[in-house]
Amino acid sequence: MNTQPPDTQRWALTLSYDGSRFYGWQKQAGGVPTVQTALEDALAQIAGESVATTVAGRTDTGVHATAQVVHFDTAARRPAQAWIRGTNAALPEGIAVLHARQTSPGFHARFDAYGRHYRYLLESSPVRSPLLKNRAGWTHLKLDIGPMRQAAALLVGEQDFSSFRAAECQAKSPVKTIYSATLAQTGGLIRLDLHGNAFLHHMVRNIMGALVYVGSGRLSVEGFSALIRERSRLKAPPTFMPDGLYLTGVDYPEAYGIVRPDPPQWL
Repeated sequence: MNTQPPDTQRWALTLSYDGSRFYGWQKQAGGVPTVQTALEDALAQIAGESVATTVAGRTDTGVHATAQVVHFDTAARRPAQAWIRGTNAALPEGIAVLHARQTSPGFHARFDAYGRHYRYLLESSPVRSPLLKNRAGWTHLKLDIGPMRQAAALLVGEQDFSSFRAAECQAKSPVKTIYSATLAQTGGLIRLDLHGNAFLHHMVRNIMGALVYVGSGRLSVEGFSALIRERSRLKAPPTFMPDGLYLTGVDYPEAYGIVRPDPPQWL
């Protein structure tokens, strides 16, 4: 559905941000620093008018993004580089616009997305590295990645993920589809990559919390399977910290030409 006002252009932006600097994506009252507030203030300076953004998926306090997508409508006529370089010059540290593209009037950053990619970076070490603070989750426990991989494989497919759903989740249905769930380890760092059609509130962090239990031997693979079937948060491990969670991409039909850059090599 075309919701674009007359005599305006619709633009799509791909951006990256350090979630530890902000109280989540969504605007809040009282001048609380959020990603949306900072972005809209910067865009308004370039457009010479107020700008309202629509995001592919809201992120919580402490959650990062390497390829978040937003759209906005504006009557201002600016080249793509103005929306990139000009906006970046007006943004605070911790946010950057990576790509800008004028798109069709019917494009919608949220409703046209048919897939989302998340990565959780986890440090398993007796002592937490100060260099990874706010960039990776941490556990002092030694983890066995073998059982963790077996458990993660059970997530693939269309399922009811109520066991990994936050109590305040507003999604209409707990049924989502996970296309892939993979784990990789390099030294003391473990990377969980999830690709699905959509995710519930705190779903990735709750999955990681359960996988840490599996890797440390506190929960068996069979127990993880039973947890999924239980469809209840009451028997699930606690929600894991947000530090290591990154939104790494959003899938759109190719016709829209939305850029989805690969995560940086250090991640």
